[in-house]
Amino acid sequence: MELWISHGVRIFRVDNPHTKPLWFWEWLIGAVEAKHPGIVFLAEAFTRPAMMQGLARVGFQQSYSYFTWRNTKQEIEEYFHEISRVTSAVYRPNFFVNTPDILTEYLQFGGPAAFKVRAALAATGSPLWGVYAGYELFEHVARPGAEEYIDNEKYQYRPRDFAGAEARGQSLAPYLRRLNEIRRRHASLGDLQNLTVQSTSDDALVAYSKTKTVRHGGSTVKDTVVVVVNVDPHAVREGTVWLDLESLDLDDADFNTDGSFWVDDLLTGDSWKWGTHNYVRLDPHHEPVHILHVRRNVK
Repeated sequence: MELWISHGVRIFRVDNPHTKPLWFWEWLIGAVEAKHPGIVFLAEAFTRPAMMQGLARVGFQQSYSYFTWRNTKQEIEEYFHEISRVTSAVYRPNFFVNTPDILTEYLQFGGPAAFKVRAALAATGSPLWGVYAGYELFEHVARPGAEEYIDNEKYQYRPRDFAGAEARGQSLAPYLRRLNEIRRRHASLGDLQNLTVQSTSDDALVAYSKTKTVRHGGSTVKDTVVVVVNVDPHAVREGTVWLDLESLDLDDADFNTDGSFWVDDLLTGDSWKWGTHNYVRLDPHHEPVHILHVRRNVK
């Protein structure tokens, strides 16, 4: 580790750390951190929840997570509640949308919309997210009988024409770039424990919000983002989103005279008046996601 650190490496992804004693990682991470503050250890551990949390407790600052396999509304809502409210004291999940070893059926058969859905969920659900090479190009062919890319880097060199695909309009890179721009501009997305799952009427609509108060330009600013996702990559879904307004931490000045408040879609640029209950319609072949910023101080 000293050798790689001397060459400028600051992040170590540790393969299968759960196969080694916890006391070993506690010693190693502590020793490295004492000499080289700021080194990050990422646990690539897909194993029992207790062990994954144990690795976090002994020092791993990030971990792979079960997010990759949470694709239905119920799975996502339950997992988002767990990582933000139950295990967040120690466990820092990195939401990877794919890995060299993992190509889920959702991505194999969901088409481009599935790639958008998973990226938006990862970018807004956790402060940490990751994308493995080829995701931008919608690579989705699996090795027969396996949940794994058929031609991945474990077996051969994989040159990719990223620039050419983007020039032809066949790349997800602009969408990923926009997600990262949104993350940089909205402080609420940088926290884990502020996620609140909101209610929806459709079994494929997932909604959640994040709110954070920050100091900006010498004043206090509240940043609130509401995300609504159609997790069905094949069909248009519509329904009602019921918001817990208390979780949005709204002030009197944020409401219009009719009791509504403005939300601005950070992906499309559209704006709407919202309230306690709100109609949404998301077409996966157009845009399966709303990332809504609550407009403050409209009065």
